[in-house]
Amino acid sequence: MIHFSFKEFFLNPFLRNKNMKKAWVVFVALLILSLPVGVLAGGGEGPMTLPAGSNPEAVKHNQEGIAHWNEGHFDVALKHFAVASKIDSSIGEIHFNEAICLDKLGQHGEATMHFKAAKKNANGNKSILDSHILNSHLKH
Repeated sequence: MIHFSFKEFFLNPFLRNKNMKKAWVVFVALLILSLPVGVLAGGGEGPMTLPAGSNPEAVKHNQEGIAHWNEGHFDVALKHFAVASKIDSSIGEIHFNEAICLDKLGQHGEATMHFKAAKKNANGNKSILDSHILNSHLKH
């Protein structure tokens, strides 16, 4: 019976040569750096769905915003969240969603304004009130 380990079969040929060892370390480092920040940080914070009973048109735009957020289209997601906010500006989750998009787009001043509105309209939503990104913005 032939027995071999992963290390013996795949890594040893690379690790025997000093230059290959360096190349392997660089490769692994680049692989780690290429991972999205959310993967390394345990998922990060993303957009929220609206509470039950919310305006159906606001829900529709919020869902479209979430879909675009998931694709990394933060500018398009922001447009949908802004429409949802115009429909009903009293929902904290919409302001939170706008704020995280603005944060991703580097518009931190505007993001902070929406984080404040999200906290004001949270209605006890712990996901908003305990949000790391929200509390980070509001500490400044």
